[in-house]
Order: sequence, then C-alpha cells, then structure tokens
Amino acid sequence: MEGTIFSLIPALLMLILVIVTRKVILSLGIGIIVGAFMLTGFNIVEGLELIWMNFYSIFISDGVFNTGNLYLLTFLLLLGVTTAFMTASGGSRAFGKWAVDKIQTRRGAKLVPALLGIIIFIDDYFNALAVGQVSRPVTDRHKISRAKLAYYIDSTSAPITVISPISSWGAYIIGVIGSILAANEIANYQALEAFVRMIPANFYVFAALFLVFLTIFMKLDIGSMRHHEQRAMDSGELIDPKKGDVPGDLNDQFQEHNRGHIYHLVLPIVALIIGTVFSMVVTGIRNTEGVVGILSIFENTNVNISLFIGGLVSVLLAAAMYIKQSAPKSGMGHVTFEGIKAMLPAIYILIFAWMIGDVIGQLGTGEYLAELVNQSSISSAYLPFLLFIVSGFMALSTGTSWGTFGIMLPIAGEIAAVTDVTLVLPALSAVLAGSVFGDHCSPISDTTILSSTGAGANHIDHVLTQLPYAMIAALAASVGYLILGFTGQVIMPLIVTLVVVIIIGILIHFSNRSKQLNE
Repeated sequence: MEGTIFSLIPALLMLILVIVTRKVILSLGIGIIVGAFMLTGFNIVEGLELIWMNFYSIFISDGVFNTGNLYLLTFLLLLGVTTAFMTASGGSRAFGKWAVDKIQTRRGAKLVPALLGIIIFIDDYFNALAVGQVSRPVTDRHKISRAKLAYYIDSTSAPITVISPISSWGAYIIGVIGSILAANEIANYQALEAFVRMIPANFYVFAALFLVFLTIFMKLDIGSMRHHEQRAMDSGELIDPKKGDVPGDLNDQFQEHNRGHIYHLVLPIVALIIGTVFSMVVTGIRNTEGVVGILSIFENTNVNISLFIGGLVSVLLAAAMYIKQSAPKSGMGHVTFEGIKAMLPAIYILIFAWMIGDVIGQLGTGEYLAELVNQSSISSAYLPFLLFIVSGFMALSTGTSWGTFGIMLPIAGEIAAVTDVTLVLPALSAVLAGSVFGDHCSPISDTTILSSTGAGANHIDHVLTQLPYAMIAALAASVGYLILGFTGQVIMPLIVTLVVVIIIGILIHFSNRSKQLNE
C-alpha cells in the first residue's frame, strides 16, 4: 500500500475524526493504529511493534538520544515553568494592568500579536511561543478569545519566516534553491537573488497576512470564531469551559503575588529572546564550514538547542526574581509542578503528531502526491496552481512544511525547467505557498500545535477556527496562480489576490452586520 492512493487513508481518516469528534489525541491515535496495521499487512503483533518503535524513536534513534526532539520537549516544559513563575510573581497581572491603561481598545490589543508576529521573523517555533507569552496578558485583559489569539500567532509566524532570508526557514530554502539551480543548469541568478525574486510570487503568504489585518479592522469573525469571540466579550470566558485544560493555561492554580511588577514578566521574556538568538548565532557559527555569513549562520543553526538554552536562562531568571519576593507566596515546588503540568497537553499532542507523521512518511503519502505531479501532462500555464494545491494537501496530510519543501521543490524546479524555464521561480514560490497553507490547516503541524500552546488555546478549536481564514487566503492565492500561469506576470496577480481577499472580507463584514441586526 506504500506509495499508492491507499497511503492517503490514515491522513484522511485522522482529519475527518478531528473535525467530527474534536478529540485530537483520539483522532491521532486511530490514524497511527490504522497506518501501522496497513504497513504490516494488518498483522496485530507487528503493527503494535511498529507503533512502539515509532514512539521509541522519538526519544532514541540509532542507539543514541534524539537530542533535537528532547531539547524541544524540554523547552516546552521550561516555558511552562517560566510562565508559572511570571504569573505567580504577579508580573503577568501587572503587565496586563499597564497594557489596559496604554492600549485602550480591543483593536489595539489585537494589533499587538499581529505586529509582534511580523517583527519576530527569525524562527516559527520561537515566534509562536514568544508572541503568545507577550500578547496573552494584553489580549486577556481586553477579552479577546484564545482562539483568535492563536489565529493571529499562527497566521503570522510561518508566513513571515518563509519570506525572510534571515530566518531558519529562509536559510534552509535558499540552500535547497541553490542545489535546484545547479541541477537544472540555471545560471541567470544566484540562490539568494532567486529567493528574493520569489517573494512577491508567494501569494498565499501575503493573502494570509493581509487577512489578519482585515480581521482586526473589519471584525471578520467567521464561523465558530464568532462564537468564541462573542462568548469572550459576553462572559469573559476566553476558552470553552467545556473543553477542560488547555496547553499553557494555569487555571489559577496558585495565588498571584500582590506586589508584582512589570519587570517580573518582561525580563524573563527578554532573557528568552536574547538567550535564544545568541545561541542560534553561536551554534550557527560553530556548524558552518568555510566563510561565515548571516545566511550561513541561520542555515546551520541548531534551533532546538537554542530554544532550550534560551528557555533555561529565562526560567532561572524568573525563579530567582520570585525567590526574592516577600511572603506570602506559593512554594517553589508547587509553582514548578503547575508549570510543567500546564504544558503536558501540548507535549502529548506533539508526540502523537510526530508518530502519525512518521507512519504517513513510511506509507509514502508525500511521494505518491509528488508522483501525481510528475506524471501529469497538463499545460504549463496550470503548473503554479497545480503545485500550490498538491503542496498544500501534502503539508496538510503530513503536518510538515519542511518535509513538503524537501520533496516538492526539486520536483517543481525540474518540471518548470523542462516545460517553461520562465516559470521556475513562480513554481518554487507556489510550493512554498502551498506548504504554508497546508501547515495552517493541519492539526498535526508543529507550528499549529505550538501556536495553540503559545496562545493557551484548545488545539482543535484553533485548527477549526483558523481553517476558514486559511481557505479564503488559499482561494485568493489560487486565482493569483492561475493568472500568473497564463500571463507570466507576478505583480498584477498579487494585486488581484489581495483584491479577492478584500472582496471576500467586505462580503463577510456586511453579512455579519446583517446577522447582528437580525439578532
């Protein structure tokens, strides 16, 4: 069943169950079991052994610890403990009170995560978690639902990093582009120049970012997002009380110190940022052979160990400041335990997502979809559109943008070079755009999981509330890619893409106003 249409079954089953049951662990678990049994010819014993090996390989691979995964999981725990100390010290409450005085409106509060998401462009993981920590006290005070905050975080993190050359994503993509240009003997431009030229043709990214600001200024609450926002404004309940605990939410497990100051929140976050960025630079320099430059540093940096170091520095500082505070206050052990416990839901989801991603990888789902593109004999004018759709579905199914990049970018470059060399860069841009689109829709995407974690939102609520916005941006981008394929232009299709977003936004805005008047 590997590499055939049947390889789509676990991914599709998982996606359907997530939407129908809204139970992410159950849905992922069933997808893992079905995929494992398919790989072992429905032999129960071998299937269970495969499931165990998938779980085991998350922590130990080829007889050695899988340090990348361990560093990321430990960072999540450290982030939970840091958040607990910032909360227990009264720093979050002090910052929230200050923000209410300085940011007077809900619109202003919504702009905080949107703008921070664009400013923090170095890495999507770091973006998702750092923006959530800074923004949550502000958005909570203005009764903005956690689902809306998660949407702002997710819809700015990956889109901004995928078009930034000075980022972990940009450096990786530039490296891949260089090999594609060399393999297809394209010498008109170097990899960095090609990457910069590709930026305007990443229509989905600009549509998604533009839509974020439209939702802020036009109050575009679509589908279930409207219910989350209405509940938050009416009752102050930022998450659905029926959903139980959510990642990163401390649920008032301890009393906040009544003499907290803003620096109890700001300094640990600054330490997190400085510690992470400094570590990314150091590991990038150490891992670079030859000439060291900005691009080579970010191409070779170790993001996971950098996050771990930044998280460790942050938690030590937050704990030290908490120790210096006067009584009464909760015990250090209690605060630490609650911080760890708050992050466990995110860790469970992430582990299950890695497991089903591995099963889907062994089934060859991505390779099957890529082969469909290879075998297609359609007009080259449809190539950017087709690559956008296939890359989107591949990232949705596998939960990985980077995996989709690795598979689809070389294929897109080769097909475009053979059929119409002028479409090489637009084709590569379409792959990047589709990968981010699929990443936004996938419940097993690392970035999606970490966005809901950073926002303290229920994971499935985040997936389902973001989906309509992702679809709108994808629809507009699809129109743009069709126009690009037939005209060969980039700027005009980009403008059309944004105009389509505006038209859809206006229609939704007036539809919402009409519903409010009828109610």
